Amino acid sequence: MPETLFQKILVPVASESDAETTCQALLPYLDRDTSEAKIVHVIEKADGAPDKASPEQLQEEAEKMFDRAIEQFTNADFTNFETEVRYGTNVADAIVDAGREYGASAIVFTPRGGKRWTRLLTGDVANSLLTNTDRPVITLPPEEDSHG
Repeated sequence: MPETLFQKILVPVASESDAETTCQALLPYLDRDTSEAKIVHVIEKADGAPDKASPEQLQEEAEKMFDRAIEQFTNADFTNFETEVRYGTNVADAIVDAGREYGASAIVFTPRGGKRWTRLLTGDVANSLLTNTDRPVITLPPEEDSHG
């Protein structure tokens, strides 16, 4: 893949394990001198319905995700990153907006749970990212699958 795709990347994370898996899979593609990353977690707002948890609980969960990502990056001597919590009623739209505002060269993630074809056919966040963005979207296999 062209180096410029990994120049300034947006990395959406959905859970602690997702943050760890995504960062591990991403590290081999990063240039520790020139790549930049923004790790983003979107807290989904219920659009009129009660939220699943309090804002404080949701923020704490996001911080735990960021801690896992930070651990992976700093252990690999990659320090050119930042984190951001976003709020939105549509997670994919919030991620695309974050990528646009950040000036991301690509949005990079690992698929989360379930069979890929099922998720692509049933309309999840990954499918929305792949079809409703103005920048490249790169899906990486989890690290253990990428060496097989």
